[in-house]
Amino acid sequence: MKTTNINFIGNRKIWLIFSGILMIISIASLAVRGLQMGIDFTGGTLIEVGYQQAADLDVLRNTLDGSGFGDATVQNFGTAKDVLIRLKPHEGVSSADLSAKVLEAINKTTKEPASIRRVEFVGPQVGDDLAEDGFLALLYSTIGILIYVAWRFEWKFSVGAVIATFHDVIVTLGVFSVFGLEFDLTVLAAILALIGYSLNDTIVVYDRIRENFRDLRKTSTEEIMNISVNVTLSRTVMTSFTVFLVLVALFFLGGEVIHNFSIALLFGVVFGTYSSIFIASPMALILGISPEDLMIPVKEGADFDGRP
Repeated sequence: MKTTNINFIGNRKIWLIFSGILMIISIASLAVRGLQMGIDFTGGTLIEVGYQQAADLDVLRNTLDGSGFGDATVQNFGTAKDVLIRLKPHEGVSSADLSAKVLEAINKTTKEPASIRRVEFVGPQVGDDLAEDGFLALLYSTIGILIYVAWRFEWKFSVGAVIATFHDVIVTLGVFSVFGLEFDLTVLAAILALIGYSLNDTIVVYDRIRENFRDLRKTSTEEIMNISVNVTLSRTVMTSFTVFLVLVALFFLGGEVIHNFSIALLFGVVFGTYSSIFIASPMALILGISPEDLMIPVKEGADFDGRP
């Protein structure tokens, strides 16, 4: 297979500036607008209703909006006949009364009456606990990355990998903040999966850099990194493209339940591939990585081993 010869590392300033702009936009949006948390985190009521025929979600949304439930999220659940309605907490109204009002409202404008399948209530305290656990999961994942990469490679590579992963997470969260997409437990699961995916891509590049550091000793550090990124480029792109196709299928065919999950992973795969090429290696270079950092130490007296 023909190897590309693109000067990724030589043009690192352009890509680092571009990534810096994305990070600033994402952090600013997260600070000003925040995330639109789902009821998994804010608490609320989940109502599942069923129909004999396919339900018209647009009609249901308009009906609920006109009945004072403008914060309701309406989506199919499994089939077109099953509908999931999510409502934020309503003070002074129990989940039983709330579900009765919702059922009464949607049955006014539909020819076929809906039947309630289940009603679940998530308390605010549970939502706070989930948010805290989610943050801790991200924190522990980051610490684990630092320890693993520092042990397997070198601390400069470790910091570069964490910066690249942090970039992917922040920019993906920024997409959800800028476009006002709902952030729920499925999206949090996608973010955690993104951390593993991004790290895997970065490790592949780092592993090739380590090999080339030992094989190409007379070549400059920047050139060795550039060669390594180009050698692994076809593998990185093909793997990401395959995953991307699967996620596109999930986005269009998986239904509303995993809609935001697939969006998070779609952007995450794109940013994860981008960061493994344009962020991870340049950051290690900026931190001063060199072939000497990864050379296998020569055992003292090795020249005399095996002599009589």
